[in-house]
Amino acid sequence: MELASQIVLALAGLAVLLFSLLFAIPSFRRQEIRAGYFGLAGALCGATLLAAVFLPPPGRLILAGAVLALGIGAGLVLALPVGKVAFAPQRPSRRVDERTIMFARHRLVPGTFQYDTYYREHPEHREIDDSIRALPGLLSPKAPMANPLAFAATDAAFFLAESLREAVDGLPAPEPHSLSPEAATRYVKQLARYWGARSCGVAEVQDYQVYSHIGRGTGVYGEPIELDHRYVLVFTFEMAEDMLCTAPRAQETMETAHQYSEAAQTAVQVAAWIRALGYPARAHIDGNYRLILPLAGRDAGLGEIGRMGLLMTPDLGPRVRLSAVSTNLPLVPDSPGDSPAVLDFCNICRKCAENCPSQAIPQGDRQAIDGALRWKIDAEKCFRYWNRVGTDCGRCMMVCPYSHASDPAHNVMRQLVARSGVARRIGLRLDDGMYSRKPKVRPGPRWTL
Repeated sequence: MELASQIVLALAGLAVLLFSLLFAIPSFRRQEIRAGYFGLAGALCGATLLAAVFLPPPGRLILAGAVLALGIGAGLVLALPVGKVAFAPQRPSRRVDERTIMFARHRLVPGTFQYDTYYREHPEHREIDDSIRALPGLLSPKAPMANPLAFAATDAAFFLAESLREAVDGLPAPEPHSLSPEAATRYVKQLARYWGARSCGVAEVQDYQVYSHIGRGTGVYGEPIELDHRYVLVFTFEMAEDMLCTAPRAQETMETAHQYSEAAQTAVQVAAWIRALGYPARAHIDGNYRLILPLAGRDAGLGEIGRMGLLMTPDLGPRVRLSAVSTNLPLVPDSPGDSPAVLDFCNICRKCAENCPSQAIPQGDRQAIDGALRWKIDAEKCFRYWNRVGTDCGRCMMVCPYSHASDPAHNVMRQLVARSGVARRIGLRLDDGMYSRKPKVRPGPRWTL
């Protein structure tokens, strides 16, 4: 019994000590001082348990019993059916006209035929859109958060993506190469990762994923979209945590543009590879989409749509940018990424909504919109803020608990949160304690300052 108590205390102490240090050290390196001190406090608890191995037998036995009871109790509590979400797959009942989204509307030039036609059909948008056009604008040197070096780097990255707009499509080779859907899927996923993607998923193309009319990119503005491809490959690209932590400052916008350019390069290359095999394929990249990528990404098993309207991936949350390739190359679809756990966490968290500078993210429950339950952000408020300060903000992504760096401690918590409603509630309280309900903006890499 005495040896058993020593083993229990030694294993528990060592586990707590190592886990806490694996959390504290990276936290201090990332300048997350508050979280680092929490980690040191945990390490001190672990060291205390290790020291308790040398306690006299009565005290050691009592403490070991308490540790065992705490462990068993924690396991039972985590298994409680808390946070169950009434869930059914949510799919919109109609397609979206790309001309109606803010990015397309902002490109309309006053006095042109397209401008006059659009606002004749949608007079409700004219006043708000013109008021946004009157602001300094995204990447404007006159904006409050103007940063000449970072803005120039952002422009350079978007220039690269824009340069690829004519390369998104092309004619396939005349003789299709024969390979099984399983082999094609395995190879193309590895190829996408080789070319820079963090993850890749496959879905069948659905009507609600496809815009109804062209609003941006190649093709004729306003022309109906008919995408006769059966499958879509969706790729994620990780945004660097040390750049995202600067949001809403210019370094975050610089990182956004960088990952959009990386995403564009990979998608264009994958599409060209597929066409070289003899199958039609079109890349969908920033400013030149035919598909709504968060919806396609969820269907491709890459994550769930969260409160902020972005794709929430299991390992990085919303801290990703997307691109895609639609094709008729035979592929094997992945299971959808529908996640009641993510929806439950977004229900109770609300950090993105509380920290949004423009208050564009709803704090209430999901609403039925176009046949699907979802949170709907106020795109006009969000885009107005961008054009007022000069950056694309990113504050919602920065404060999201799912966006934390990928390290052992955070990854363990991600696994618990995915499996237990109690863990989601405890995890949120821990996140509030270690990072605060309103996390501070961090300076980012020294060279960007």
